Amino acid sequence: MTLPATMRAVRAVDQKPVLVEAEVPQPGPGEVLVKVRATALNRADLMQAMGLYPPPKGASDILGLELAGEIAALGDGVTRWKVGDAVCALVAGGGYAEYCVVPEGSCLPKPANLSWEQAGAAAEAFFTVWTNVSDRARLKEGETLLVHGGASGIGTTAIQLYAARGHKVFTTAGGPEKVALCRKLGAFRAIDYKSEDFVSVVKAETGGRGVDVILDMIGGDYVQKNIDSLALEGRVVNIAYQNGANVTVNLLTVMLKRLSILASTLRARTAAEKAAVAAGVMRDAWPLVESGKIAPVVDSVFPLDRVAEAHARMATGAHAGKIVLSVG
Repeated sequence: MTLPATMRAVRAVDQKPVLVEAEVPQPGPGEVLVKVRATALNRADLMQAMGLYPPPKGASDILGLELAGEIAALGDGVTRWKVGDAVCALVAGGGYAEYCVVPEGSCLPKPANLSWEQAGAAAEAFFTVWTNVSDRARLKEGETLLVHGGASGIGTTAIQLYAARGHKVFTTAGGPEKVALCRKLGAFRAIDYKSEDFVSVVKAETGGRGVDVILDMIGGDYVQKNIDSLALEGRVVNIAYQNGANVTVNLLTVMLKRLSILASTLRARTAAEKAAVAAGVMRDAWPLVESGKIAPVVDSVFPLDRVAEAHARMATGAHAGKIVLSVG
């Protein structure tokens, strides 16, 4: 395959996402070059565009943390993939472009039943949900899960995955339409945080026991509320602090209930660490995707040259599921 010298890509310029011309990157040892068909937005992209979240050392400064496309070239030592394979992938940067270099272990085979747009919206959410809920928080058979932000890309993925795996899933969402979506995706109880107190609902629905695991990206006053909502030996894992990271909490409750407060990031992990996450997703989630039992929820699709409009939609918080950029 003859590759072009340059490509369309999106970089942060004056605190905005701007379409530019960039050199086509070349894969190094253990890497593949993917011709991108679709990518999806994440809040980290908005923060990076505004200058608030620089990429990790060595990562591309092109925006974008995930993609789907076809492998266009192989770096030295790559044995798992061949040119032409269709993949979904997690990247530390570079996804908003026509070509992107990816460590081979961060790729998963694109499920044949997914469109390019759905596949482009799959990797970041599934990697994030699995590594935090299954790996770090150790959700076990028979345990209950509370997912905040149920209508987000992370939320819609977590609800589907763990409901399909037999767990009772609670979630919070804002407004009747988002609550209805969460129920449709398999939530046992979708709580409208605009009109209901999730601590009271969880206590009532569990006979005062609480839930075993909470996945939270809100932070702020939710930190104490999460502690109050957990069962004995419960675990909460934070993946973001949209409402603030500096909080005051009652640690006596944490001690008496023997709780675990966890948090993690994914972007800066090593290629080997991400490959281990990919293996977990492949084992526990991908069969459900490939069988059609669960699928990424796509809110809207924008062409790459309308990236600013896509970012503006995410900034409003009105979306449900993933916002996708169609690349080619």
